[in-house]
Amino acid sequence: VIGTITSAISRSANSAGESALGDVIADAQLDATNDAGTGNAVVAFMNPGGIRADLPFNAPSGQVTYGDAFTVQPFGNSLVTLTLTGAQIRTLLETQFANCLGQTSFDRILQVSAGFSYTWSAGAACGSKVSNMVLNGMAVNPAASYRVTVNSFLADGGDAFSVLVQGTDRLGGDVDLDAFEKYLLANPSGVAPGPRNRISRVN
Repeated sequence: VIGTITSAISRSANSAGESALGDVIADAQLDATNDAGTGNAVVAFMNPGGIRADLPFNAPSGQVTYGDAFTVQPFGNSLVTLTLTGAQIRTLLETQFANCLGQTSFDRILQVSAGFSYTWSAGAACGSKVSNMVLNGMAVNPAASYRVTVNSFLADGGDAFSVLVQGTDRLGGDVDLDAFEKYLLANPSGVAPGPRNRISRVN
């Protein structure tokens, strides 16, 4: 047993592409890298393909076993914190959509940590789908630099997110599963499903 949850947490995405479990994993990765010694991250992004199962609620108390967590994240990727400009973050998000900026034939909507939000338009042209990027109540400045955490698969350009290879001042961190375990342990009253309110979609 490595922690507890308040109810089952699903990887199923809403119409905007956001899942409750994606929110939780992104929050765990930000929590693992937001201190001065671990990267000073301000936002984390998680690829949906790396979330392999739902997190079940084990009666009666919602205990999460290491096996449950491993089934969710079995790949053993490590966390990488790197610096991107606001413009590069937008490019990252514009690369989520099928047949846009090198993406393949289906959407890969990145899961985002608390404090970051944006809107995307299904009907807009490639490269112009993303708007209203906000971090901690402030609009993301295209010219400013931000510390961003992703897993090592993404950091190396996986899932066609090649802009991440351009990230500078890279700092390696925990294995993703270890970060998730620490997040569960840090919330002994139980981790709740994510709110699925960080990504908005318009037609």
